[in-house]
Amino acid sequence: MKTGSLSNDKEALTASQIYAVVEEVLAKTPFIDIHTHLYPPAFGDLGLWGIDELLTYHYLEAEFFRYAKMSTEEYWSLAKQEQANAIWRTLFLENTPISEAARGVIAVLGAFQLPTDSFDLREARAFFQAQEIDGHVKRVLETAGVSTVVMTNDPLDPQEAPYWMKGVAPHQQYLAVLRLDRILCQWPAHWQILQRQGYRVDERAGDATVAEVRRFLVDWAARMKPVYMAVSLPDTFQFPEDTPQTRILRDAVLPACRELNLPLSLMIGVRKQVNPAIRLAGDALGRADLRALEYLCREFPANRFLASVLSRENQHELCVYARKFNNLMPFGCWWFLNNPSIVEEITRERIEMLGTSFIPQHSDARVLEQVIYKWKNTRRTMAGVLANSYSVLTQDGRDVTREEIQRDVMRMFRGNAESWLTL
Repeated sequence: MKTGSLSNDKEALTASQIYAVVEEVLAKTPFIDIHTHLYPPAFGDLGLWGIDELLTYHYLEAEFFRYAKMSTEEYWSLAKQEQANAIWRTLFLENTPISEAARGVIAVLGAFQLPTDSFDLREARAFFQAQEIDGHVKRVLETAGVSTVVMTNDPLDPQEAPYWMKGVAPHQQYLAVLRLDRILCQWPAHWQILQRQGYRVDERAGDATVAEVRRFLVDWAARMKPVYMAVSLPDTFQFPEDTPQTRILRDAVLPACRELNLPLSLMIGVRKQVNPAIRLAGDALGRADLRALEYLCREFPANRFLASVLSRENQHELCVYARKFNNLMPFGCWWFLNNPSIVEEITRERIEMLGTSFIPQHSDARVLEQVIYKWKNTRRTMAGVLANSYSVLTQDGRDVTREEIQRDVMRMFRGNAESWLTL
């Protein structure tokens, strides 16, 4: 193998150079974060940021309740700052913050040169309170190495919908997604909202109602300008069935996606509220039957599907389906999978089966500053995964160049999203 120079993109890299080049390319590539729960400043209090929101993130609340000496009722009665104080004291002072979620807060504090072992949170609170939000958003995204974040936007959410109805100003770095959970998974409890907006619908979801739901989606797409539609589905999801969910999905959502040239994102495997006492932290996961996904990909070839599955046991099956259907794009290691050891395993498997034809990760961030640590973790994990793949390739007789590494990283963290979402 030829000895390569780091200054020449087309010269072969030596085994000792590969990791450094991969690490450098990952650091310099601005990622597209294809799934978050973030909001730009124009959405007011819906946008979460700052130390108290970081500490009361539901990942940390779940961990807190494993150690806490207070009851869940007592915790929920506290003000936000008191909750944050309790979590800081329990998880960061009385215990070493080595879990993924706790270490993430440390990484954020470190990024802003704030103390990571203070007895209290006064300095951190003062820092975040002093920030001007527009400038802070720009700084956070730059620090995270993210050019664009994709939101989660529910037209039936009573807090969010008024912003869209008033014509909220778009933000250059935030893209909308039309979320369908209340429509597809909770139709009996929410159909009246469409009716109040002037759509002729009823609970039974017959043909006339389904046509109106399609009209609703097209109207809201014109208002939001989403880059895809999305739904989070339980592990029990089946398709097709003789249910309102199947009728709305088949006869309203999929035709609207085709008409608007939008992908549909299916996030499958949630088991809601297995422990309601801990609220948002009380959801779990289950292994799904992905034959429903198989059916959708096969029977609706004109639709494009993004898919992320929550159970580790479903990952290999998802890769196999992606090999069979080119209208299926696996993306991300979601929620309980977003731990470096599992991300590494899943990403290696995907590379081995799909090459670079998938989207490796999204942040799923709910609090603005989380993108800093979540993408830092991804770059750190991906450096080892990609370097290993290239090293094995060179051992088998194929040289690797910087240019090829740049092409691959751009494809996985930008190009696949840009082409799939037609950005």
